[in-house]
Amino acid sequence: MLHKTAGIVFKVFKYRETSVIARIFTSAFGVQTYIINGVRSSRKGKGKMALLQPLTLLDMVVYKKENTDIQRISEWRCVDSYQSIPLDIRKTAICMFLSEVLYKSVREEESSEELFSFLQHSMKILDAMETGFENFHLQFLVKLSRLLGFGLDSSPHFMMSFQPEEEPLVRHLLDKSYTEHIRIGGSLRKIILDHIVDFYKQHVDALKEVKSLDILREVF
Repeated sequence: MLHKTAGIVFKVFKYRETSVIARIFTSAFGVQTYIINGVRSSRKGKGKMALLQPLTLLDMVVYKKENTDIQRISEWRCVDSYQSIPLDIRKTAICMFLSEVLYKSVREEESSEELFSFLQHSMKILDAMETGFENFHLQFLVKLSRLLGFGLDSSPHFMMSFQPEEEPLVRHLLDKSYTEHIRIGGSLRKIILDHIVDFYKQHVDALKEVKSLDILREVF
């Protein structure tokens, strides 16, 4: 049976010579695995590969078969195409990092309107921001942890990781929206990120290694 659903790309794997397997978080069915044939074989197909970059927003018509691990996509197109993310290496690095965390942290094969809306809204904000997005990934992970059920900002152990003079800045970061610029030095930003990633690792078994973290650190 065919269904319409929105989706956001978490990860894509090469499959055989011309196809890919994509892990996509859908608004209708949660995380699903799809095989997409022919996208690596022709000029037209390779153009569609550009629509499968990390955290791209999609409109899809999909098949949904019960008791099947890999589903198929009938139609798909990019919706709300990003204007700045593909052109800014810093935003691209953020997306690579966040998509890896999401791929390893969000495993539920059931719909979550709240989580999907959060992801969709957050990515649109990142794309629209012209400056002041160097803390975006930190705030994103804080907000995401609440939706995953282990809100790190409510954990006294997390706050105990910082020096007394650092705590006001950290709490300010945790409480503010994406667009409220917070001036934090690069060294403290790295410390905060390391503590956030360590906290995630304590709560997500699959998050033993974050390969894109080194790239993010290098860019920032």
